[in-house]
Amino acid sequence: ILAVVSKQIMSAIKGQIKLQWNFVSDLQKMRSSLQTVEALLEDAERRSITDQAVRLWLGRLKDTMYEISDMIDDFEVNTEPATQKCCPPINVSKLKMANKMKNMREQLKGIAEDRIPFIFMQENAPSVPEIHDNRETTAAVTETQVAGRDNDKQEIMARLSGSITKEITILPIYGIGGIGKTTMAQLVFKDSHFKEYSRVWVYVSQKFDLNKIGNSIISQLSNCNSQHTDPQMVENNVQRLFSGKKILIILDDLWEMEAEKLERLKTMLELGEGSNVVAVVTTREEYIAQKIQTLEPYKLTPLGDDICWTIIKDKTSFDARTNNAQLELIGKDIAKKCGGMALAAQSIGYMLYSMKSVDQWVSVNNSEFWHVLASEESSSHQVHASLLLSYRSMGSYLKLCFGYCAVFPKGHKISKEELVHQWIALGLVKPSKTFSDIQTSESYINHLLGMSFLEHPKSQVVPKEEVMWLLKMEEKAYVAPDMEKVSMWTPSSSSSLPPW
Repeated sequence: ILAVVSKQIMSAIKGQIKLQWNFVSDLQKMRSSLQTVEALLEDAERRSITDQAVRLWLGRLKDTMYEISDMIDDFEVNTEPATQKCCPPINVSKLKMANKMKNMREQLKGIAEDRIPFIFMQENAPSVPEIHDNRETTAAVTETQVAGRDNDKQEIMARLSGSITKEITILPIYGIGGIGKTTMAQLVFKDSHFKEYSRVWVYVSQKFDLNKIGNSIISQLSNCNSQHTDPQMVENNVQRLFSGKKILIILDDLWEMEAEKLERLKTMLELGEGSNVVAVVTTREEYIAQKIQTLEPYKLTPLGDDICWTIIKDKTSFDARTNNAQLELIGKDIAKKCGGMALAAQSIGYMLYSMKSVDQWVSVNNSEFWHVLASEESSSHQVHASLLLSYRSMGSYLKLCFGYCAVFPKGHKISKEELVHQWIALGLVKPSKTFSDIQTSESYINHLLGMSFLEHPKSQVVPKEEVMWLLKMEEKAYVAPDMEKVSMWTPSSSSSLPPW
C-alpha cells in the first residue's frame, strides 16, 4: 500500500491528479516521510514476526497509508468545475481540506520519527524482482506433488476396494495442515477404479452447512444449480439422485466437531435405495475422523526429507543449474526444515527457482523464520515458515494484490478475469513499459499459484488450507493462527465442471 500511496502523491505533485487546492508543499513533505520509512520496511516486516511493538508500528503505518489514499481520492472527487453561479462557493470545504492535510502530514511525520528506537536496517533493493519466471501452473496433480505417497495411495485404495460393495463407505484421511490430504483425495478422485462412478467434490470448510453440502452434491449430479433452503427438499433430491447409482464423493476439509451434525451428514450420505456411495473425507482432527467413519481412518504422516528434496529439485529445475553442486548440501538442509510437509517444500521450491546464487540459498537456509516459528504449538510450523519466506520474497505490488484477496471468504472461488480487472481498477498493479497491466496481473496470478497461495480448481478440485493467516498478516502485520487457502476460478476453463 505504501508504494501505491507514494505513486498517488507523486501524481498529485506533478499535477497528474488535480486537487482542489494547492497542497504541493504538504505532499512533498509527506513524500519525504515515506521515503524515510520505505527502505526500512523489509527489516520491519521481518522483525514484526517476533516484536509486538514493531507489529503495532507497521499497523499504524498501514492504517495511515489507507487514510492518506482516501484523502487524496476525496480531494480529487470534486475537481470537476462547478456550474456557473453568480457568487463563488464559501471556502469552508477548503479550510477543512487544509486541516485534514496538515493532520495527515503530521501523523505520517510522527510515525516516521517513531521508527528511530527500532533501529531498522536499511534495504537498498528488493530481495527478488517484481516479475519472475512466467511458468504455467495448474492444480493438476504432478508426479512431484505426490512423490513418496505411492504406499499411502495403495493402502487407501485397498481399504476402499475391500468395502466397495457396501451401500455406504466413508473413509476419512486425517493429518496436520499442509501435509497433503487434499492431494491424496485428488488422487483417489482421479483413479480409474472409479471410472464408472459419478464423482462429486465438496469443499466443506470450517463453516459447516449441511444444506450447502447437499446442494453442492445435487448441483454436481444433476448439472443444475441447486439452491434449496428447505432441508427436506435437499434430502429428497439427494435421495432421488443417489438411488441405484454409484457415486464417489470427496468431502474436503471437514472441521465440524459436533457429533449430532456429523451424524446428520452421515445419514444424508446413506440416502438412496440400492445406491453405492463411496465418501472420502479429509480433516485435521482424528476425533472427527472417528465420528464420521465406516472404515478405519487413515492417518497421513510427514514425508521423508529426501522426498521434500525431490520436490524442491523439481520446482527449482535443479539439475539444469550450473552451480547445482554448490547448492545441493544447502538445498538438502532446507528440505529438512520443511518437516515432511509437501506444501512447505512446494512453496519454498517455487521461491528458490528465482534465486540463482549460493548466497541467496544460504540466506533462505539461515532465515530466522525457521527458528521463530519452531516454538509454535502447531506441529505445522514448517508450513508457516515456508509461506512466510515466500511471502517476504514477493515484490511490494504482488504483496498488495495478494493482500486484496482478503476481501473474499475462505474457500471462495475467485473469477480470474474479475480479480485481474479489480486489481487494475484499484491501481494495485505495478506500471510497466514492457507489459500491459493485464499481462502483469496474469504474471502475479501465476506466481501466487506457483507458491501455493492460490490454487486453480481446474481439475474439479476446490482446494483449501494454509494462507488466510498471511492475508491477516497483510492486513494488520501480524501472524494469525488459523489458515486456509483461497481458490482461483477461471470461467473459460470451468464449463465442464459441475456448477457448484
